[in-house]
Amino acid sequence: MDHYTTLGINRNASPDDIKQAYRRMANQHHPDRGGSTAKFQEVQAAYETLSDPQKKQQYDNPNPFGSRGHPGGFPGGF
Repeated sequence: MDHYTTLGINRNASPDDIKQAYRRMANQHHPDRGGSTAKFQEVQAAYETLSDPQKKQQYDNPNPFGSRGHPGGFPGGF
């Protein structure tokens, strides 16, 4: 799942937009309010990545040999 889709924002969202979207989605999906634990965890993971400038840059510019947001490619080299 795409983190931007999870939070309901576009790729050029500002840090304030990301924070507002996180609060809205976390409130909506919080398990104590009848939401899904799995969806709440997705929202948390999306915010953790997109709110950190370094993690956001890695997520937005994936390594061609690895998966999105996970630099390093193949373990142990080629």
